[in-house]
Order: sequence, then C-alpha cells, then structure tokens
Amino acid sequence: MTTAASPSSAAPPAAPARARPAMMTVSPAAALKVKALLAGRGKPSAGIRIGIRTKGCSGMTYTLEFADARTSFDEVVEAEGVTILIDPKATMFILGTEMDYREDKLESGFTFTNPNEKGRCGCGESFHV
Repeated sequence: MTTAASPSSAAPPAAPARARPAMMTVSPAAALKVKALLAGRGKPSAGIRIGIRTKGCSGMTYTLEFADARTSFDEVVEAEGVTILIDPKATMFILGTEMDYREDKLESGFTFTNPNEKGRCGCGESFHV
C-alpha cells in the first residue's frame, strides 16, 4: 500500500528573496566633485576609496582617498559615471549610505547620510552605529 504525501506535510513555497539594498548611492553633486578631483589628480585612478576609521569623540569617521587600483575585496559602486570603491572593513557600516557634496558660504565638503548611524558628535565630524 502506498501513501501519498498529505498537502499539510509539503514544504511551504519559498518567500521571494528581498532585493539587496544599494551599498551606497551617490548624488549628482558628489559625482561631479569626484570627477573634478580625479581629473585634477594628474594620473590614472581606479576611483575614490571610501573607508571608516576610529577617530573623533563619537567613535568613527569617513575616509576618502584616491584609489590607484581595485582590490579583490573592494565593493564597487558605479554611479553617475564615477567609480566608488568601498573598503571591505567599512562595508557593514556604510550599507545604504547616501554620499552628497555641499557647498555654502562657510564650508564645503562631502556629506554622508547613513541610516545605520545611531548618533553624531556635536561638531558632526564623527559618528557611531
């Protein structure tokens, strides 16, 4: 005698996989500034590398540097015609961040809107997650 599997013993259908959030988004203003920095460097570059280091009163700060080459562990973000390389040690802290560039009368620079931040220091130079 054979028994058929009852409908209740069948595995439920797998839920569709969630889309992976973008590692980082880059505003048009930030892309324009990155292009200008790379053009003014005077030698070929793989892009700009973004990382995180321990600094400041709140714990961490963003770092930006010219990247001469990609490493096999870099996360690569191609946006607005620029290449942003994310240091592998910074990946979990940067996931979902928006990079922008702002210029006003008293200051100019890259800004990062990071959904993982839990707080910033008073001067805005460092953050913690």
